[in-house]
Amino acid sequence: MKIIVNGEPAETGAGTLADLLNELDLADAMIATAVNGAMVRKVKRSEIAIRDGDRVEILAPMQGG
Repeated sequence: MKIIVNGEPAETGAGTLADLLNELDLADAMIATAVNGAMVRKVKRSEIAIRDGDRVEILAPMQGG
């Protein structure tokens, strides 16, 4: 199916947000996620279905000063 990840078109066979993160080798990364503008906590990622056309945002914390 076709989705948007961080503003870029992507193809995936993932059924859930957790599956998508596995596909992207980000399952163990310290990240924040959102699907269609709604933040998704880590404990809920396996419950959030990914559907054709969804917009997924994946953000990593940055250090700086």
